[in-house]
Amino acid sequence: MNMNQQRHMASLYGQPQPGYQGYPQPAYATQYAPYNGPTSGYQQGALSSGYSPHATFPSKAPAPDAISDLSCSSPLDQGSVCPPPTLGAPVSAYTQYPQGRLQNGHPAMSTEPQRPPISQLYVPGTQLAYQQPQYSAPSTSAQQLTNRLSGMQIGSAAPPHSGSGYVNQHSVPSPSHPPASAVFTSSVSPSFSQNSSPNASLIHGPPENYSGALPLVQRSLSSSSLSSQPPISGMALPSSRPPVTGTVPPSSQALFSTDAPLPSTVPPLFEGPIPLIHSSYPLRPSPGPQAQVPSSPPVTQAAFGSVHPPPSQSPLPVSLVQQRFSATQPSSFPPPPPPSTGYLPHAGTVARIPCMQVPPQLPQQPMLGPPLSQANHIPPPPPAPLGISGMMPGSQPGPGQGSPMQPTQHGYQSHQNGAFGQKKGPQPGYPGLYPGQENFSGPPPAPAPAPPPSKRLDPDSIPSPRASDLPPVSKTRHRIDPDAIPSPIQVIEDDKANRSSEPFSTGVRGQVPPLVTTSFQVKDQGNANPRYIRCTAYNVPCTADMAKQTQVPLAAIIKPLAELPPDEAPPYIVDHGEGGPIRCNRCKAYMCPYMQFIEGGQRFQCAFCSCVTEVPSHYFQHLDHTGKRVDCYERPELSLGTYEFCASVEYCKNNKPPQPPAYIFLIDVSYSSVKSGLVSIICKELKTLLDNLPRETAEGESKIRVGFVTYNKVLHFYNVKSVLAQPQMLVVSDVADMFVPLLDGFLVRVAESRAVIHSLLDQIPAMFADTQETETVFGPVIQAGLEALKAADCPGKLFIFHSSLPMATAPGKLKNREDRKLIGTDKEKSLFQPQVSFYGNLAKECVAQGCCVDLFLFPNQYVDVATLGVVPYFTGGSLYKYTYFQPAADQECFLQDLRRDMRKHVGFDAVMRVRTSTGIRATDFFGSFYMSNTTDVELAGLDCDKTITVEFRHDDKLNEDSGALIQCAVLYTSCSGQRRLRVHNLAINCCAQLADLYRNCETDALVNYFAKYAYRSILTNPTKVVRDSLINQCAQILACYRKNCASPSSAGQLILPECMKLLPIYLNCVLKSDVLYPGADVSLDERAYLRQLISCMDVAESHVYFYPRLLPLQKLDLEGETLPVALRDSEERLSKGGVYLLENGLQLFIWVGASVQQELLLSIFGTTAFGQIDPNLTVLPLLDTSYSRRLRKMIESIRAQRSRYMKLMVVKQEDRMELIFRHFLVEDKSSSGGLSYVDFLCHMHKEIRQLLS
Repeated sequence: MNMNQQRHMASLYGQPQPGYQGYPQPAYATQYAPYNGPTSGYQQGALSSGYSPHATFPSKAPAPDAISDLSCSSPLDQGSVCPPPTLGAPVSAYTQYPQGRLQNGHPAMSTEPQRPPISQLYVPGTQLAYQQPQYSAPSTSAQQLTNRLSGMQIGSAAPPHSGSGYVNQHSVPSPSHPPASAVFTSSVSPSFSQNSSPNASLIHGPPENYSGALPLVQRSLSSSSLSSQPPISGMALPSSRPPVTGTVPPSSQALFSTDAPLPSTVPPLFEGPIPLIHSSYPLRPSPGPQAQVPSSPPVTQAAFGSVHPPPSQSPLPVSLVQQRFSATQPSSFPPPPPPSTGYLPHAGTVARIPCMQVPPQLPQQPMLGPPLSQANHIPPPPPAPLGISGMMPGSQPGPGQGSPMQPTQHGYQSHQNGAFGQKKGPQPGYPGLYPGQENFSGPPPAPAPAPPPSKRLDPDSIPSPRASDLPPVSKTRHRIDPDAIPSPIQVIEDDKANRSSEPFSTGVRGQVPPLVTTSFQVKDQGNANPRYIRCTAYNVPCTADMAKQTQVPLAAIIKPLAELPPDEAPPYIVDHGEGGPIRCNRCKAYMCPYMQFIEGGQRFQCAFCSCVTEVPSHYFQHLDHTGKRVDCYERPELSLGTYEFCASVEYCKNNKPPQPPAYIFLIDVSYSSVKSGLVSIICKELKTLLDNLPRETAEGESKIRVGFVTYNKVLHFYNVKSVLAQPQMLVVSDVADMFVPLLDGFLVRVAESRAVIHSLLDQIPAMFADTQETETVFGPVIQAGLEALKAADCPGKLFIFHSSLPMATAPGKLKNREDRKLIGTDKEKSLFQPQVSFYGNLAKECVAQGCCVDLFLFPNQYVDVATLGVVPYFTGGSLYKYTYFQPAADQECFLQDLRRDMRKHVGFDAVMRVRTSTGIRATDFFGSFYMSNTTDVELAGLDCDKTITVEFRHDDKLNEDSGALIQCAVLYTSCSGQRRLRVHNLAINCCAQLADLYRNCETDALVNYFAKYAYRSILTNPTKVVRDSLINQCAQILACYRKNCASPSSAGQLILPECMKLLPIYLNCVLKSDVLYPGADVSLDERAYLRQLISCMDVAESHVYFYPRLLPLQKLDLEGETLPVALRDSEERLSKGGVYLLENGLQLFIWVGASVQQELLLSIFGTTAFGQIDPNLTVLPLLDTSYSRRLRKMIESIRAQRSRYMKLMVVKQEDRMELIFRHFLVEDKSSSGGLSYVDFLCHMHKEIRQLLS
């Protein structure tokens, strides 16, 4: 089955679904009668109070366990040996309609209720309702499987006739297994808000392999109403219940339910009995034949509840639908009876059914009335550790999360499997992705031989399987349905649907902006555009104790010179003349919309420090009746969140206006650079790029001056003065004491010396074509550029093109220190630290002068990026790396990066300071910059891609009414030489309740902060310590929410706040990244490069880097401009017949399945044969087809969104390059040992439970 397609969605209860009313279906092997309910105990008639048609019905079909599923053959059954079954078989009334055949509706009285596939008795000459999947293994009958089970006793007595295939209620229970039935006596506890969309998710179970007695699991569902439906006849419910004392959870939350404690490690094997967990209701039988139901212990039960928020307070976005899940397969369940009679939870509470642990050896209690799922002759299944739900009101449940979407006037929206809007239907000729999934297009299965009716499996005689008995492949099988846990794609698509249509107005304080993956327009109404500033939390705790308790970091990710989309206006420039900007006398905060004018406008009170300052006479204006200046909306600084001031002379160095900046190009002309063709490529490209230097929009040409240097062991300076006919070379061989041999003629305007510059660039490749010099220097190269800028008394940027480890005798000489034996040890941190202190001191000098360094590396071996990257890091420059540079494959990538690097908006000699209102202060900074004190961030160069992350801490108590203010002021020199001051203002709320904090967090910003914090920490700590620290802090955040914000519930439930339900998966992506958890093929240079690169990423770039975007190209829209809906990053989402594009901001892959249709291959690659696709393609062929044009245009638009050019790599299925591609499928287990998403979620649950206990 194509996992990207939609399975059939269960229709409303009682509504017929087309094609399922007993009529023959194409591609189905048998005919189905109408659904008759789970047992005959359901009678047609009025529904009970509390029943809702919107109760959760899982749409994810069950994946049978390789051990205990007897209903189909398994790919594990390769031979005569089959492992013994676990102590249960998943039984569900809905599994008679597997994989896309869910039925619901009133049970028909005229037909015999169909059994689940496991509990059906086979009658010769008929075919089971459950289709046999098409696998390579032969069909396995019950008799064949019985004969394979080792150590198993086969009884000779026929099963009692209490029900076909059911255990008699008087059967003797296993002495080692407690009975599965007990009388429910617990009170009803809160469930979920009526307005919230049920998001019960379905999970197979833990990733561990269990042995021993395993618990049955209850499932509690939720309904949108308790009183909207009539009672079901024949159901008697408890007459009274204790009042509910729980309260509404103060924040929306996602619930992960497990009643069995998680194992201590993930994913281990453990043995031993686990207490049965179960809760049941005493039900009275109704008269008539329908009441004669076998008394089998119900495996799972459900409860419904709803909450009506009190009118005195706004309903909180609470999503508390809880589910318990079958550990073997996610069975589908019919709507169960309500748990109370006439009792309705009071407003503000949520009805929840807690689970009870039944002590061993209790006498089995008979259950009267219809069991919710029937026990077969197979013992109970393993436990399900997690149950998941949680959605914001009005949002749609996640893909495959078992909750039907709310109907609209157009009916149900399509339910997706990690991809929204894509139908989950059968794909011809493609097998299922896991055992139990049908091959819809294959031939019908051969009927299995009938088992002898006189033999049955005795549950008392089935031993518990040992770990050694389990097949090796079963150790990696997930028993939790990945579709049932929170999906990043679902959250992204929901945010796009809800927040992309309307402009985001910044006038509301503390408003959480749309996600970075959502395209939206911003209207500046007093707070900074979220493209400039994003916060981890928009509701700050009022006290330091609250902040310490939650462990939620309070940080702002600031991108001062961020580029805006064309439909948004750039910041206004305000010129107050020689007086300069208006600011507070005490704290020096700049005029902003939050300043309060008093005394008729003659003074203003600072919003940051409350100091009163006189208004200059030239700035005076009268106030209106509301206390605002009458020119409030005419002045950007009084009405907007972002604006720029023209700085006066007092803001300039030495109190004099700065000179326009200069660009100096320093080219490595050693043997490796020349022979690779790199020198020729650079010189040829520079002739074009020099005509496109940065400039102000109003200027005709750029004021930036340029200079040129080549080097190997010595440095060559070039005089390109306009009066010369040919350029002149001056060689400096004394690299120990670097100086610039000429002043006049080194830095020139391009327009004035164009002919001389072009002549030089033509001659350089020829001059060094025969060089044999292999050694290079690096430190003196930076010194040369720095000295040139000092001599010209101007800021500027150095573009250095370097290819090898600088081993020549000179300042900054390095040695090869690559030692992979240190990886994983306490000495590993030394590999990320600079080898010598020379470059750190040199970087300080560069910052003082305003000399920014951009480094382009072309290594063929180890070059010690950790050391060479120090100067670019501290000066605010950029680092680019092209390992094993090949012109045919890497030339386009390098040239595109160089073009963008030269053209992008950049400020020179910049200083940034962050001011805050009383109560909090900036304490820590992350990014690519230098700090000479504790407050000022100094950057020799600040471009539109650079981000500075600022962490805040409390130094006093905050006030809920006034909130907190942040002002970021950046002083820089523009490319035209004008001194500017850009100001960003942001007001956020303060809260005295922890729930308000958790309701207003942004997960993407949190992950950005955690990554930068971790990547800086590895400089001083072992990577294992850093990883453990991240896990612990994340667990503390979620445990605090569970303890203080979530309603009381079982300790086996993992409860996540709605705004943070993706925190575990994103954090796992950070932990599995190459920097913190490298694979064997990741070099030390690559890790150092990524560490430095991610340290200055913004939220959008870090998001796509840690969770890459996977797009199905076979669903490409050829008419419109919209991209196909992304898929989750897992190999399970890939189809042999599909073509997929994956991008993470640095790499771009096209994965081609082995069974792609010829028409699709012809449209993309110009060939109809899979084997003829060239895996070395880096550019798609220019084909004159609509599909090719649309695909190439889409790739161009994706590249335009990123700061780095992504080289295209074509990956064919089962090709050697597929290992690299799989590395970016971050929801799967990594080759280096990183946990899968499911495993990590279990691990986080264990950590949280330890903290809570």
